[in-house]
Amino acid sequence: MSEADVPGRLAALAEPNRFRIVELLRSGPRSVGGIVTALGLAQPQVSRHLRILGEAELVEAHRQAQQRIYRLRAQSFRELDAWFATFSRIWEDRMDQLDELLGEPDDEGRRP
Repeated sequence: MSEADVPGRLAALAEPNRFRIVELLRSGPRSVGGIVTALGLAQPQVSRHLRILGEAELVEAHRQAQQRIYRLRAQSFRELDAWFATFSRIWEDRMDQLDELLGEPDDEGRRP
């Protein structure tokens, strides 16, 4: 994934209803109708959110008879996870530096 993809994917996930759709799809693929029923949203609203999630490459669809079945694109989430992991390493280093700065507490819990 290029870093240019990250803002679009994060923006897509930032909208609460799209986040709810992604959370729902974590349990497995669903039809548009199944998403509408589970979330209590209007079908056109769900379709619009799914289009945006698809453009961000977070979900994909396939036809099954008269329905479109949506599922998460695991590779996209693995790529986001790898991107977030770079920040985890930065914070771990900073926390280690803070621990060194603060030192070990004495028997009464005071730090130097």
